[in-house]
Amino acid sequence: MYDAVCVENLNLKDMSMGLHLGRGVMDNSYGSFLNMLSYKLERQGKKLVKVDRYYPSSKKCSCCGKIKQDLALSERVYICECGNRMDRDLNAAINIREEGKRLLCA
Repeated sequence: MYDAVCVENLNLKDMSMGLHLGRGVMDNSYGSFLNMLSYKLERQGKKLVKVDRYYPSSKKCSCCGKIKQDLALSERVYICECGNRMDRDLNAAINIREEGKRLLCA
């Protein structure tokens, strides 16, 4: 069905300290999940694409590409000057997919 899966390469240790999320971030086994996902994809001849952790996936508008400098974690709806209004996570997912496709073709 798909030839690649695109994910963010997150630094969970820094996230747990900086965002006051504590052990909840560390206990989610994201690293183990990525290892298993990578193994399963390789076995099927597919690829895991890791998008850089500093890529502004949440701050970039998936329609026009403009980057919002100030975006609080509490803002759950992404609103851009171009008229794009969507769920913040959906916007980030679209940006991660597009950056992953770009990296895969580079």
